[in-house]
Amino acid sequence: MIEQAGKPFLYVVVCAAGTAAGVGELVAAARERDWEVGVIATPAAMNGFFDTEAVEALTGRPVRSAWRTPADPRPFPPPDAVVVAPVTFNTLNKWAAGLADTLAVATLCEASGLGVPVAALPCVADALAVHPAYRQSLARLREMGVRVGEPYTGEPRPDGTRPKFGWHRALDLLAAP
Repeated sequence: MIEQAGKPFLYVVVCAAGTAAGVGELVAAARERDWEVGVIATPAAMNGFFDTEAVEALTGRPVRSAWRTPADPRPFPPPDAVVVAPVTFNTLNKWAAGLADTLAVATLCEASGLGVPVAALPCVADALAVHPAYRQSLARLREMGVRVGEPYTGEPRPDGTRPKFGWHRALDLLAAP
């Protein structure tokens, strides 16, 4: 385990979306900005959505997804900030409703309750983005103080290319006043 005294600690929560494969970009960018990083993934994201071994090599810490027992030591220090990216329709709605049924969602609920700064980058298909629950959840999260970036759909541009996810936007949201 890497322990760097004096550096702020960032929790990165990653969900099961195609863009999750690039979460190493966020970890690398955070480390360049002098953050120590620990990654927490939804159970679905652990099923091949990103390279957990590569992320563990970048952070020097295990990727967490399962609950620990009370006797187990805490693998990460308390967070100074949390980024959830990509945040899917399912996770975003559960978080806003306070349904902490996974370690990832419970971490997000607790961070909000503790006043820890949280930035979220939604990754939601256009068809889901118009669902009333999604719009209501976004509004509730913003009321809770969550810094929500522009949603990413991954839909192709007119020229057939797909836009990049823009991992750095989450760190920019945390740095914004």
